[in-house]
Amino acid sequence: MLKVSVFTNGAAQPAERIVPHSWIHAISPSEDELARLQDCGIATDLLLHVLDFEERSRVIKRGDIVYLVIHLPYKEQVDSEIPYATAPISVVLLPEYLITIESREIGLFEKLVENPPSGLAPHNKTQFVLNLILLAGLDYLKCLHEINMAIDQTEDHLQRSLRNREVLQLLNYQKSLVYFSTALNSIELMLEKLRKGGFIEISSGDQELAEDALIEIRQAVYLVDIAQSILTQMMDAFASIVSNNLNTVMKFLAAITIIISVPTLIASIYGMNVPLPGESAAQTFIYLLALSILLSIAVIIVFLRKDWL
Repeated sequence: MLKVSVFTNGAAQPAERIVPHSWIHAISPSEDELARLQDCGIATDLLLHVLDFEERSRVIKRGDIVYLVIHLPYKEQVDSEIPYATAPISVVLLPEYLITIESREIGLFEKLVENPPSGLAPHNKTQFVLNLILLAGLDYLKCLHEINMAIDQTEDHLQRSLRNREVLQLLNYQKSLVYFSTALNSIELMLEKLRKGGFIEISSGDQELAEDALIEIRQAVYLVDIAQSILTQMMDAFASIVSNNLNTVMKFLAAITIIISVPTLIASIYGMNVPLPGESAAQTFIYLLALSILLSIAVIIVFLRKDWL
């Protein structure tokens, strides 16, 4: 799907066809749409990179064409094992066009249109790229906040859990953090390359925006490292907690089994089909019942004193 927009007073307005100095946004482009993008001036080999979902964050310059890949975070479907992942966003800076391509739909177009940054214009591609990286950093921070909240909720369940489901949930969040860490480190290196020049022109006025973007990315990297460290320690600790909870339940069940076995033993003895003392007396049943209760209470007291129950 292709969305063509032109800029009027810093706002993106939809256009019916591709015109010079327009912004072209593609979402999972088909072969026909890729052919239209190629007509705009994108090389064939670059289009192959666009279709690669595993493409890492980087920047390439060929003549007057600059090609960037930025990984943005997104939330997976509810039934997915991994709650969060990253997807590459390709940005192609052409002399007359600004092209962004999503390998899968993650809502980038809507974010930029609803809250357009100051540099959302094809004639100021530097600010567009820097604002996009800044947006990526803010998205990562938002996802990290949601992950931390989800981990806290899982932690509450883990304290009473006897199953591995919660531990596996933490493992899935750890996988998401690995994706985040890899993507953020690549974005940080790419941003450092952009600041050194040679790919896009960064004026003195753009330096502050570049610094803001770098601060957000580094803050996200820092928070990911902290979350990974805490999550690793939590998984080790709660694996022991699950085992201890299971041992506590097994100890309780074993104690209950022993307590119940006392009256069961007495009933088994007097249930034998042989002559037994007092079997003809009417009060024998009451005596046996009282004896069973007293012995069970004695066993319970012993278990309580030894902290076995």
